[in-house]
This record gives sequence, C-alpha cells and structure tokens, in this order.
Amino acid sequence: MTDIVDATTRSRMMSGIRGRDTKPELQVRHQLHQKGFRYRLHVAGLPGKPDLVFPKYRAVVFVHGCFWHGHDCALFKQPATRTEFWTGKISSNRARDTRQLEALRQAGWRVAIIWECALKLPTADPVAVISRLGDWIKGSMLFFEQRG
Repeated sequence: MTDIVDATTRSRMMSGIRGRDTKPELQVRHQLHQKGFRYRLHVAGLPGKPDLVFPKYRAVVFVHGCFWHGHDCALFKQPATRTEFWTGKISSNRARDTRQLEALRQAGWRVAIIWECALKLPTADPVAVISRLGDWIKGSMLFFEQRG
C-alpha cells in the first residue's frame, strides 16, 4: 500500500510528533502533582533522560508511547509502508530502552514504565493507574510496569 501523502508532507507530519510533554506524560505529571509528588523532568544526567525523576525516592518513571516503543497492544499497528525501516527503528528503540533500564538499575534507581494504552484504551482506568504508581513510588519495589 502506498502512502496517501507525499514524502515532504509525511516528513513534516512526523517531525511534529513530540518526544516529550506528550498528552499521556502530561496526564501522569498532573495527577501525580495533585497527589503531592514533586519531581524533576527529563534529567539529562540519567540514562534515557526519564520523563519523571523522584530523587527523594530514587525512582524514575517513563511514559512510553505504544507505537514508538513497539508495545504489543491495540494501539500499536505496524506501518504498511516502509515496513523494513519501521521494524528496524522500533527494534532499535526497544533495544535502547533495555540498555537504559539496566543502566538505571545498576546505578541504584527504581524504574517504572507507564504505557500509553494504560491511560488511553476504553477499558483503561487512569486514576487507578496513577494511584498504583503513587504507591510504587513511595514503596520499595524495584520495578513497576502498567500496561493497558
């Protein structure tokens, strides 16, 4: 199947996709802030520049987009065009995620991943997700992952 827009238009559209301050990330930040959590954003000195960093709790949170990180859920669809490029791109994103999570763990950080689908799917309960995340931040469990 061919693309319905020309290459220049597609390039402009793709360049407009944000890497930070996405809607799911802002939703998580807002709700955690309402619960009294204070955090730092995108700390450059940490592997992967986590979306949220809680130095007091030695915890970091990544809010992953299901497409860009290749999540096996209803929100992920393999593109019909340039499949070789996209397969390689998403695979390299996943490999980089794995390396960064391991580097954070080795440095003594606790890591949480919130997937976009856990907040967006019709069956999702974002309030419950944030509540569990808040409990995890205050707790001692090393890893937390919320899928949709």
